[in-house]
Amino acid sequence: MKTQYSYGENKSNGDIDICGTNVFVCPAFVDVHVHLREPGYSYKETIFSGTRAAAAGGYACICPMPNLDPVPDTPEHLERELELIRRDACIDVRPYASITIGRKGKEVVDVAALKEKVVAFSDDGSGVQDEQVMRRAMETIAAEGCILAAHCEDNSLLHGGYIHDGRYAREHGHRGISSESEWRQIERDLRLAEETGCAYHVCHVSTKESVEVIRRAKERGVDVSCETAPHYLLLTEDDLQEDGRFKMNPPLRGAEDREALIEGIKDGTIDMIATDHAPHSPEEKSGGLRDSAMGIVGLETAFPLLYTGLVRSGVISLDRLVELMGSAPRKRFRLGDTADDTAVFDLGTPYVIDSGSFLSKGRSTPFDGWTVYGRCLETRHKGKTIYKCDI
Repeated sequence: MKTQYSYGENKSNGDIDICGTNVFVCPAFVDVHVHLREPGYSYKETIFSGTRAAAAGGYACICPMPNLDPVPDTPEHLERELELIRRDACIDVRPYASITIGRKGKEVVDVAALKEKVVAFSDDGSGVQDEQVMRRAMETIAAEGCILAAHCEDNSLLHGGYIHDGRYAREHGHRGISSESEWRQIERDLRLAEETGCAYHVCHVSTKESVEVIRRAKERGVDVSCETAPHYLLLTEDDLQEDGRFKMNPPLRGAEDREALIEGIKDGTIDMIATDHAPHSPEEKSGGLRDSAMGIVGLETAFPLLYTGLVRSGVISLDRLVELMGSAPRKRFRLGDTADDTAVFDLGTPYVIDSGSFLSKGRSTPFDGWTVYGRCLETRHKGKTIYKCDI
């Protein structure tokens, strides 16, 4: 699908006039990796708050992961989530079902019974440790013509780590998460995907080795796509502070990893950018790097951060950013037309990210206080204004 957008002209957008050379109108974005926390953990986020945060970031379609209570591993459990979506969502919400029952990595779900109501299958938050279970999952999902989206993490290589196993961890006495714990399981899964013909998607790629093994697999013709997130493209372990705002999984890696990720989005190895929006309560994020919950929010800051950090700096084009955040995930996950979903941004006026103004219930972001360009002015879904900036 060709990206259509307008820039630097006066545009009529329904009931408002959008004027000025700094205004940018484009198809609204898609995020295939978010956590809306409901049902089960509504103190962190709800369908209501999460979808409104997404709209404030220019998104009209998001895909929530299945680490919920109950886990959407049966039609009955999935219906609990779908009821909330129908009641409270202001944008298109396409949930994942889990790969295994309870996300426990042992028994593959009934894919045929779930596939019509989900975007794909994932055990996100947990890597499937047993190779034979993953093989059965890929065979089943391939037979049903669906996508398997994998959180890749080899638990045997974690050793209690919670930040990147690099310079900062050594100098500050923290336990590190090795890069191998990510890329080694990606390597295994790519071999299985090649053998089974499964459409395979790698979640939140963070290491240079991961980029390279995915690049080689694509060259061999494996049906693989992957995503990375804004924080891995803009930050490294050199930016870490002793604050839970800097703790997520995968962790912030080294400078060479960031450079490889940027090269991956430039050469097409990395197909899309997702936020991995993962809200937690203030208490859960108050334990510093060692004891805070893993995860940061990102829906309301992704475009301005990436536009400021990658487009204004000349790393990638604006057209490429729109593709990474919109048309590419929409095409890969078969999410339909964007004709009536639009977003409007002010590219010329700087502003300061203030987590206190977020519509999300989550407030934890390492980008609090950053000056950025690209504030979302309005988002429309199915032709209806669902968000309008009041500043």
